Amino acid sequence: MKKFIKENKIPITMWLLFETVAVTLFLTTSNIFYLFNFTYIGTCIAVGLLLLSHKKKYARNFVQLGVGLYMLVYLGIICRENMQIEGFWYYLFLGVFEAATIHYFVAKIAGPLFFGRGWCGYACWTGMILDLLPYKTPKGERKNLGWIRYIVFLLSLSFVAGLFIFKVDNLENIMFWSFIIGNVIYYALGILLAFIFKDNRAFCKYICPITVFLKPASYYSYIRVTCDHSKCINCNKCVRNCPMNVDMLDDSRKRKYGTECILCGKCMNECPKNALSLDK
Repeated sequence: MKKFIKENKIPITMWLLFETVAVTLFLTTSNIFYLFNFTYIGTCIAVGLLLLSHKKKYARNFVQLGVGLYMLVYLGIICRENMQIEGFWYYLFLGVFEAATIHYFVAKIAGPLFFGRGWCGYACWTGMILDLLPYKTPKGERKNLGWIRYIVFLLSLSFVAGLFIFKVDNLENIMFWSFIIGNVIYYALGILLAFIFKDNRAFCKYICPITVFLKPASYYSYIRVTCDHSKCINCNKCVRNCPMNVDMLDDSRKRKYGTECILCGKCMNECPKNALSLDK
């Protein structure tokens, strides 16, 4: 048992983290939905990390589909909850800590202090589709277009703020349709950019506004990929194959594109000497 816990401490810790959130929210709100919601998500992620540690090929896809479809179809379409950034602004302006505000706090504001950009690699329903496209390894250098994400971030905030400032009626219906239309735009734009730049994650690097929340806390992430330089032969396979262009040979927190790591594990799979590991 001790050996199992030691070898799988990250999946176990991740499950315990989400279970703590689930139980805490259930006890404080008496809403059993939170118990189910965070237990389900935490279990999917923990199982995915467990499979990933054993180098199972489709481990991350399992989590992406399990969590991504749950949030997109069940929460977003069936329950009519806008889980995009506009939903976060909406509940924030209402002064309500539920639904999207809880989701953003756990997954995208506080959570990254523990698991970095893990949301992007394991739960994002946009990334879920983009990762199925043919350009899993970026072709060419990363473009200096990251500033666009900040414009999209401000446009999103301005859109929801405008609804409140001008006291627009039927906000719930507007939020639902903005979720539907927003996702259609994200998918179309994400697929288009992937083929233009020959890079599945081009949308994530240049357009996605969520990264504005994710990047600051991700810098201090408890879980990160590190390199055992005594094993490394400097073949650079990890750097060349990283979908987010992270310099995995540099263990410092200031490494190139360090806050972009989505913990996908591709660098670990590519390393011929098993020099890379997902650790604290």
